[in-house]
Amino acid sequence: MAPYESDDSTSAGETDDLRAGRRKAARYVVPVAVVGVAAATIGLVPALADSGDPNLPKISAQQLIEKIAKSDVQQMSGTVKISTDLGLPDLGGLESSLTSGATRGSGDGSSADPSAKLTELATGTHTVRVAADGPDRQKLSLLENAAEYSLIHNGKDVWGYDSRSNSVYHSTGHDSTDARKKQEQAPATPDQLAKEALKAVDGTTSVSVQGTAQVAGRDAYRLVIKPKDTGSTVGQITVAVDAKTGLPLKFTLTPASGGAAVIDAGFTQISFARPAASTFDFKTPKGAKVTEDKGHENGALKGDGRHGAPGKDLGKGMPGKGPDGMNVIGEGWDSIATFDTGGKGVPSGSDAGGQFGGFLDSLGDKVTGTFGSGTVFKTRLINALITDDGKVYVGAVDKDALVKAANAG
Repeated sequence: MAPYESDDSTSAGETDDLRAGRRKAARYVVPVAVVGVAAATIGLVPALADSGDPNLPKISAQQLIEKIAKSDVQQMSGTVKISTDLGLPDLGGLESSLTSGATRGSGDGSSADPSAKLTELATGTHTVRVAADGPDRQKLSLLENAAEYSLIHNGKDVWGYDSRSNSVYHSTGHDSTDARKKQEQAPATPDQLAKEALKAVDGTTSVSVQGTAQVAGRDAYRLVIKPKDTGSTVGQITVAVDAKTGLPLKFTLTPASGGAAVIDAGFTQISFARPAASTFDFKTPKGAKVTEDKGHENGALKGDGRHGAPGKDLGKGMPGKGPDGMNVIGEGWDSIATFDTGGKGVPSGSDAGGQFGGFLDSLGDKVTGTFGSGTVFKTRLINALITDDGKVYVGAVDKDALVKAANAG
């Protein structure tokens, strides 16, 4: 059985190989705050506005996915523009404080800790400079107004530096693999985003090649990924794949509800020349406060390096048991992560009192079912149901799917 729709026919053997390599279901990041749900899910998936239509040889969806998998770009540097529009209400900057606080609670308290700093990519438009020289050296710089945040992986060392607060974060991995995982805490490039999205490709997905594009002066194919199920909030993912190297150059997600892209991340400039060695050097600035990562043991970093707790791979339609008491229900695009906070749900206006209680009520929709009652908080991509008895259901699915999951829970 062939789960892929393509302009080219695909044999059963080829399809089985493709499915075997992409069978893992999408991961979900569990939030501390509801706004953090939307922020932490930047790695899930992204509408593509191409600037050209180059004439390239015909290629099938399977061949293009294989080209991405085989891509082995060791040296590169470039600039990425990331725009994120989750449809969050204007909270006057409060949402940034909430998301940073949600993730910082699991870190070491430094403003230079990547698990806190990179959540800023979840809202607004940002410019990021990236560079890589093999598996042991990478650098990511988030450019801000009159400030810059840099995350550098050089050998066994990972350095984070926040120029605004003159704070330094330092972690030493047991080997380069551990260190690189720490450096990749939040997907910030089209390549990282594409790899996350391709994990969700299975029998519930339609995949096709739809034309070509030109991104950052490079000819590229347009790979289009669509959920077949109507319950998903994901409308379409488009990945512009470099025709020569197979590196994803642009990654865009449009929601099922239509409108502007939820996430649009693409290179505006890219070079495959080897960056200068000095690019990855770091010297602690004078007067900077240095925080050493205490999350390593015997020299090895703990965990998989991502903030939050991603779900475990799913079985065929069976709930998957994740870490920290989290379960993942369903498979593919309709997957829902659920966990029990062990306490009460979101306080209502009467419980919270004053203007704050009314503010909470205005952000969510009250729902009821056989599970009892609760509140659904919605963005353009991620929805979360928090029941009055403290259970949480979250996923890239609509409100009805969350209520149904809670009723069956």
